[in-house]
Amino acid sequence: MRRAFFVLVLVVFGVSAYGKVKVTNEMIYEKLIEIEKRQAVLEAQFGELRHYVDKRFEDINRRFDDINKLFEDINKRFEDINRRFDLINKRFEDINKRFEDINKRFEDMNKRFESLQEFLWVLSGIFTSLVAVVIGFAYWDRRTVIRKAKEETLEELERYVKPERLRKLLNVAREYARRNPEFMEILKKEGLL
Repeated sequence: MRRAFFVLVLVVFGVSAYGKVKVTNEMIYEKLIEIEKRQAVLEAQFGELRHYVDKRFEDINRRFDDINKLFEDINKRFEDINRRFDLINKRFEDINKRFEDINKRFEDMNKRFESLQEFLWVLSGIFTSLVAVVIGFAYWDRRTVIRKAKEETLEELERYVKPERLRKLLNVAREYARRNPEFMEILKKEGLL
C-alpha cells in the first residue's frame, strides 16, 4: 500500500510539474484521504478475501486429512490383505513341503518295491534252477535206476530162466491152449501162438 501511495505522490508531482498546475497542500491531503479510504476498503475486502481463503484452505486441509485417513485405512487394509496372502503363501509352502515329503516317501517305497522285486526275481531264478536240477536229477536217476533194474532183471531171468526152459514152457502153454479155447484166445491176443 505504501508503494501505491508513493507512486501516486510521484504521479501528482510529475503531472503538476509538467502541467504547471498548482498543487496545494489541501489537494494533496484530499488525495491522501481518498487513497486512505480506498486503502481501507481494499484492506476490508482483502481481509474478507483472506478470511474466505483461510476457510477454504482449512476445508481443503480437512479434506486432505480425511483423504489421508482414507489412504491410511486403505493402506492398513492392503497390509492386512498382504499379511493374509503371506499366511496363505506360508500354508501353500507347508503343503508343498508335505507333498515333497510324501513324494520322498513314495520314492522310498518305490525303491523298496524295486529291491523286493529284484529279490523275488532272484528267488524265482533260484527256485526255477533248483526245480530244473531236481527234475533233471530225477530223470537221470530214473533212467539210471530203470536201466540198472532192467539189466539186473535180465541177469536174474537169465540165471533162473534159461531159453530152453522158456521154450518148453511155451510148448506146454500151447498144448494146454489146444484143449482150452479161452486160454487159446488169450495167447493169440498176446501174440504167443
